[in-house]
Amino acid sequence: MRPEPFVPEILDDERRFVRDKTGGLVWHRVFNRSLYAETDRSKVVYHANFLRYFELGRCSLMRDMGYPYRQVEESGYVYPVVEMGANFYQPLYYDDPMWIHTRPAHLERVRVSFDYLITHEETGAVICTGFTKHCSLNRSGRPTQVDAQTVSMWKSFPT
Repeated sequence: MRPEPFVPEILDDERRFVRDKTGGLVWHRVFNRSLYAETDRSKVVYHANFLRYFELGRCSLMRDMGYPYRQVEESGYVYPVVEMGANFYQPLYYDDPMWIHTRPAHLERVRVSFDYLITHEETGAVICTGFTKHCSLNRSGRPTQVDAQTVSMWKSFPT
């Protein structure tokens, strides 16, 4: 299975946001390099490490949108992952440079989800696509309506 083409174009001279020329969607992006400790015996990045890359993308997006996860927790909310998925197209190796692209996907009453797309920084090849779904919990650990600042962040994400 081949991934959809992804052709990023820097949005408004802001390197943190790109628009995919083929699909038209705006993505937040953050640069990263794979570590030796993230590779397995076959010398490729072990698949579970992509969850860490997703987290890096998600936390960087929230920080750059003015609502870092630390502030979310201080406001009395947590958003644990309740579902996730990933499709892998090409391997990453030790010290490979990558762009982790993240965008808010769905906003529901008590759930939010993010989409991810990881590309090789030098070749532009799509390495992985994925998603995470999160449930809004209050301080007592009970599901609650998504907080107003997260809703605002979703609505203010560039289109």
